Amino acid sequence: MGNSGGLVVRDLRVNVEDKEILKGLNLTVKQGEIHAIMGPNGSGKSTLANTLMGHPNYKVTSGEVLLDGHNILEEKADRRAQLGLFLAFQYPVSVPGVSMGNFIRMAMKSVQKRDIPAMEFRKTVQDQLKLLKMDMSFLSRYLNEGFSGGEKKRAEILQMALLKPKFAVLDETDSGLDIDALRIVSEGVNALAGPDLGILIITHYQRLLNYIQPDFVHVLVDGRIVRSGGRELAHELEAKGYDWIINETASVAS
Repeated sequence: MGNSGGLVVRDLRVNVEDKEILKGLNLTVKQGEIHAIMGPNGSGKSTLANTLMGHPNYKVTSGEVLLDGHNILEEKADRRAQLGLFLAFQYPVSVPGVSMGNFIRMAMKSVQKRDIPAMEFRKTVQDQLKLLKMDMSFLSRYLNEGFSGGEKKRAEILQMALLKPKFAVLDETDSGLDIDALRIVSEGVNALAGPDLGILIITHYQRLLNYIQPDFVHVLVDGRIVRSGGRELAHELEAKGYDWIINETASVAS
């Protein structure tokens, strides 16, 4: 694993349409760790996810994001993926006319920078489909076209399994999922978790953390992480809501 330093966010400030949303965010995720970022709506959770993946509408005004010591803020999204970053979106897009299988094979080729022989691809995919309790017929369907919420999320977890990133960012991956889909996605994430993968889960609700046990929980309020702790912090938020932390933060700031 090496002492690469992991995914390090330092004093990150980000504007969206000239309004500052992230106001000096600091975070370090090492490979093998599962971190959860929780926060009320409008706290900057999605801004963080989009900034990590290089969305052009999010303007970084200061700070850096280091992946194994390399500042990725200067890199385009595809290069960030090659360096080992993966983002599962809150609302994955449909791509009619592009089969799931072709899309994944192209993505693997781009990230691994090599042509993947058909036999090797098929074997790799079969193993991962089994792990995620998915059917081979999944590969011939158009990407996310007519997929249920749960299928879209499973498709993303399958991509994550095949691209083998060093760090995966799951942005509100539980949004709109029923309990069965939530369990299947969580089982997929748990099956992929291990010493080579750092996972950052961005979520509004504690329920996902009933299935995926984070090592660290951080609370994001008004563009900054205001509290960090273990998984007991998530249970505290579930019991008390966010207001107590918001009020506490406001009184410290004043």
